[in-house]
Amino acid sequence: MNIHVVNPLLDSRWDELGSRHPLASAFHQRGWLEALERTYGYRSFAITSTPPGQPLADAVVFSSVSSWITGNRAVSLPFADHCDALLNDSDAMATFVDWLRGECTHQHWRYAELRPRMALDPACLGLKQGSTYSLHELDLDESLEQVFRRLDKDSFQRRIRRAEKEQLAYEVGLSSELLDAFYGLLLTTRRRHRMLPQPRAWFQNLVECMAGSIEIRLARKNGSPVAALLSLRHGTTVVYKYGCSDSGFHYLGAMPFLFWRLIEESKARGAQRLDLGRSDLDNPGLIAFKDRFGASKRPLTYYRCGDGQAPQGASRWHSRPLRRLFSLLPDTAFSTAGRLLYRHLG
Repeated sequence: MNIHVVNPLLDSRWDELGSRHPLASAFHQRGWLEALERTYGYRSFAITSTPPGQPLADAVVFSSVSSWITGNRAVSLPFADHCDALLNDSDAMATFVDWLRGECTHQHWRYAELRPRMALDPACLGLKQGSTYSLHELDLDESLEQVFRRLDKDSFQRRIRRAEKEQLAYEVGLSSELLDAFYGLLLTTRRRHRMLPQPRAWFQNLVECMAGSIEIRLARKNGSPVAALLSLRHGTTVVYKYGCSDSGFHYLGAMPFLFWRLIEESKARGAQRLDLGRSDLDNPGLIAFKDRFGASKRPLTYYRCGDGQAPQGASRWHSRPLRRLFSLLPDTAFSTAGRLLYRHLG
């Protein structure tokens, strides 16, 4: 099998492959790749067994991450919870991994990282097992009544009813006002968790590049934003990607309310699954929150090929003293720190 390299942002065959391959997701969409390049300068490439001039039969997509702090590497894909190899034959993976191993040496990458939803055999493929997370998915094929009954009574059902009683104002769309409100809540939430915020340009570029596949939902109380979430869509799957809130208004049940509106509106459009994304295993609170949806849960493991180790610079940024320092910065400096440093985390 010969391996060919294509640019998914320029190759007209890329969208067609993503629209028909059963393993494709929102993270394979051209818009996600374009937003990565616009925001962080990551150049995307895909490897395929298909020669030029023929419809793409398979592909594995990557972004090249260049960083003087965390090293150079190829990631499939940065900031995506998962990104399956779009292959038709599992045996073909060995050929693609062999090619990647050679490119790690040729391109001086520390490693190439795969983020598949389905587990691989690292020993057979010569891969190293990387980080492992929990992945939650909610089946939307049932009726709304059945989905609601599976929600935890205290964490969701009662809070949804409380939010409806409070008559929270609800908005959905992609306006600049919605984006501003969303990003303000994101800064508040990231500061609360002592984590750097993603740059505002990342969300602006997602809105511009993924129009038609992205939505922001916002809840207000007396005109003030209290909770927001950002979702993506691909085919019959909706992805919950980002959520943020003002903790002073948690008693209103705004986040459960927004999730329920997301479920209602997604089902009305024919969605069959809500992808709730990955959760760190050392974040039991987030895992428990997603468990209360009545969602299925399974391990999500990343894999690496190449001789390099995981970047150490990123882990140092998550140290307790630095996280505390970042959380004390004023909003402008807090946002600037995220803009300057986030590109090294991909």
